[in-house]
Amino acid sequence: MILVTVGTQLPFDRLVKAVDTFAKDLTRPVLAQIGKGTYTPQNMKWIKNIEPADFDRVFRDASVIVSHAGIGTVLTAKRFGKPIILVPRKAALGEHRNDHQLATVSQLVGRPGIYVAQSDDELRDYLLQDLDSPSHEDPSDIGRTSLVNYLKGYLAAG
Repeated sequence: MILVTVGTQLPFDRLVKAVDTFAKDLTRPVLAQIGKGTYTPQNMKWIKNIEPADFDRVFRDASVIVSHAGIGTVLTAKRFGKPIILVPRKAALGEHRNDHQLATVSQLVGRPGIYVAQSDDELRDYLLQDLDSPSHEDPSDIGRTSLVNYLKGYLAAG
Protein backbone atom coordinates (compact mmCIF):
# COMPACT_ATOMS: atom_id res chain seq x y z
CA MET A 1 0.00 0.00 0.00
CA ILE A 2 1.05 3.57 -0.70
CA LEU A 3 0.37 5.96 2.18
CA VAL A 4 -0.14 9.63 1.39
CA THR A 5 0.02 11.88 4.44
CA VAL A 6 -0.26 15.66 4.52
CA GLY A 7 -0.08 16.22 8.27
CA THR A 8 -2.84 17.62 10.43
CA GLN A 9 -2.16 21.36 10.48
CA LEU A 10 -2.63 22.56 6.90
CA PRO A 11 -4.45 21.32 3.80
CA PHE A 12 -2.38 20.11 0.85
CA ASP A 13 -4.92 19.55 -1.90
CA ARG A 14 -2.29 19.84 -4.66
CA LEU A 15 -0.57 16.69 -3.42
CA VAL A 16 -3.78 14.74 -2.77
CA LYS A 17 -5.21 15.65 -6.18
CA ALA A 18 -1.96 14.73 -7.96
CA VAL A 19 -1.85 11.23 -6.45
CA ASP A 20 -5.60 10.76 -6.97
CA THR A 21 -5.22 11.65 -10.66
CA PHE A 22 -3.00 8.66 -11.35
CA ALA A 23 -3.94 6.31 -8.46
CA LYS A 24 -5.95 4.14 -10.86
CA ASP A 25 -2.76 3.51 -12.88
CA LEU A 26 -0.76 2.28 -9.89
CA THR A 27 -0.30 -1.40 -9.07
CA ARG A 28 -0.60 -0.84 -5.32
CA PRO A 29 -3.62 0.50 -3.45
CA VAL A 30 -3.40 4.02 -2.04
CA LEU A 31 -4.60 5.35 1.31
CA ALA A 32 -4.53 9.12 1.73
CA GLN A 33 -4.71 11.03 5.00
CA ILE A 34 -6.04 14.34 3.64
CA GLY A 35 -6.22 16.42 6.83
CA LYS A 36 -8.01 19.75 6.41
CA GLY A 37 -8.11 19.57 2.62
CA THR A 38 -11.25 20.27 0.62
CA TYR A 39 -10.48 18.03 -2.37
CA THR A 40 -12.32 14.68 -2.18
CA PRO A 41 -10.34 11.83 -3.78
CA GLN A 42 -12.17 9.70 -6.35
CA ASN A 43 -9.59 7.00 -7.15
CA MET A 44 -8.12 6.08 -3.76
CA LYS A 45 -9.22 5.39 -0.22
CA TRP A 46 -8.95 8.38 2.06
CA ILE A 47 -9.45 9.51 5.62
CA LYS A 48 -9.31 13.00 7.14
CA ASN A 49 -6.98 12.01 9.97
CA ILE A 50 -5.42 8.78 11.13
CA GLU A 51 -5.83 8.29 14.86
CA PRO A 52 -2.48 8.36 16.69
CA ALA A 53 -3.10 4.82 17.97
CA ASP A 54 -3.43 3.59 14.37
CA PHE A 55 -0.68 5.68 12.77
CA ASP A 56 2.23 3.31 13.49
CA ARG A 57 0.28 0.30 12.16
CA VAL A 58 -0.68 2.11 8.95
CA PHE A 59 2.90 3.33 8.51
CA ARG A 60 4.27 -0.19 9.08
CA ASP A 61 1.86 -1.65 6.50
CA ALA A 62 2.80 0.87 3.81
CA SER A 63 5.38 0.03 1.16
CA VAL A 64 6.09 3.69 0.38
CA ILE A 65 5.17 7.02 1.96
CA VAL A 66 4.22 10.17 0.03
CA SER A 67 4.26 13.30 2.14
CA HIS A 68 4.72 17.01 2.50
CA ALA A 69 8.25 17.80 3.66
CA GLY A 70 7.44 17.58 7.36
CA ILE A 71 10.48 16.45 9.31
CA GLY A 72 8.36 14.36 11.69
CA THR A 73 7.13 12.24 8.80
CA VAL A 74 10.67 11.94 7.41
CA LEU A 75 11.93 10.67 10.76
CA THR A 76 9.02 8.24 11.07
CA ALA A 77 9.76 6.85 7.59
CA LYS A 78 13.37 6.38 8.65
CA ARG A 79 12.31 4.64 11.89
CA PHE A 80 10.14 2.17 9.96
CA GLY A 81 12.63 1.76 7.10
CA LYS A 82 10.18 3.05 4.48
CA PRO A 83 11.09 4.97 1.32
CA ILE A 84 9.52 8.40 1.31
CA ILE A 85 8.64 10.72 -1.55
CA LEU A 86 8.58 14.34 -0.44
CA VAL A 87 6.52 17.01 -2.17
CA PRO A 88 7.34 20.35 -0.54
CA ARG A 89 4.59 22.85 0.12
CA LYS A 90 5.12 26.17 -1.65
CA ALA A 91 4.36 29.58 -0.17
CA ALA A 92 3.70 31.05 -3.63
CA LEU A 93 0.78 28.61 -3.98
CA GLY A 94 -0.61 29.51 -0.54
CA GLU A 95 0.33 26.12 0.91
CA HIS A 96 2.45 27.53 3.74
CA ARG A 97 3.55 30.86 5.19
CA ASN A 98 7.12 30.49 3.87
CA ASP A 99 9.28 28.11 1.84
CA HIS A 100 10.98 26.28 4.70
CA GLN A 101 9.92 22.95 3.16
CA LEU A 102 11.95 23.79 0.05
CA ALA A 103 14.92 24.45 2.33
CA THR A 104 14.30 21.15 4.12
CA VAL A 105 14.23 19.09 0.91
CA SER A 106 17.41 20.79 -0.28
CA GLN A 107 19.13 19.24 2.76
CA LEU A 108 17.49 15.82 2.29
CA VAL A 109 17.71 15.26 -1.47
CA GLY A 110 20.01 12.36 -2.34
CA ARG A 111 19.86 10.69 1.07
CA PRO A 112 19.09 6.97 0.98
CA GLY A 113 15.37 6.26 0.81
CA ILE A 114 14.38 9.92 0.35
CA TYR A 115 13.01 11.06 -3.00
CA VAL A 116 12.00 14.65 -3.78
CA ALA A 117 9.30 15.28 -6.37
CA GLN A 118 9.12 18.85 -7.62
CA SER A 119 6.43 18.07 -10.22
CA ASP A 120 3.47 15.75 -10.73
CA ASP A 121 5.43 13.88 -13.42
CA GLU A 122 8.32 13.23 -11.02
CA LEU A 123 5.87 12.06 -8.35
CA ARG A 124 4.15 9.67 -10.77
CA ASP A 125 7.51 8.32 -12.00
CA TYR A 126 8.64 7.62 -8.44
CA LEU A 127 5.39 5.84 -7.62
CA LEU A 128 5.80 3.56 -10.63
CA GLN A 129 9.29 2.48 -9.47
CA ASP A 130 10.49 0.10 -6.80
CA LEU A 131 12.17 2.57 -4.48
CA ASP A 132 15.06 1.77 -2.17
CA SER A 133 14.39 1.99 1.55
CA PRO A 134 16.50 4.20 3.78
CA SER A 135 19.70 2.63 4.99
CA HIS A 136 19.95 1.56 8.59
CA GLU A 137 23.22 3.32 9.31
CA ASP A 138 24.31 4.28 12.79
CA PRO A 139 22.11 7.21 13.91
CA SER A 140 25.22 9.10 14.96
CA ASP A 141 26.40 9.31 11.34
CA ILE A 142 27.60 12.63 9.99
CA GLY A 143 24.61 13.06 7.65
CA ARG A 144 22.11 12.87 10.48
CA THR A 145 24.24 15.16 12.62
CA SER A 146 24.43 17.77 9.86
CA LEU A 147 20.67 17.56 9.28
CA VAL A 148 19.91 17.94 12.99
CA ASN A 149 22.27 20.92 13.22
CA TYR A 150 20.66 22.48 10.14
CA LEU A 151 17.17 22.05 11.62
CA LYS A 152 18.25 23.47 15.00
CA GLY A 153 19.68 26.53 13.26
CA TYR A 154 16.57 26.95 11.16
CA LEU A 155 14.26 26.70 14.16
CA ALA A 156 16.39 29.11 16.21
CA ALA A 157 16.31 31.68 13.40
CA GLY A 158 12.56 31.29 12.83
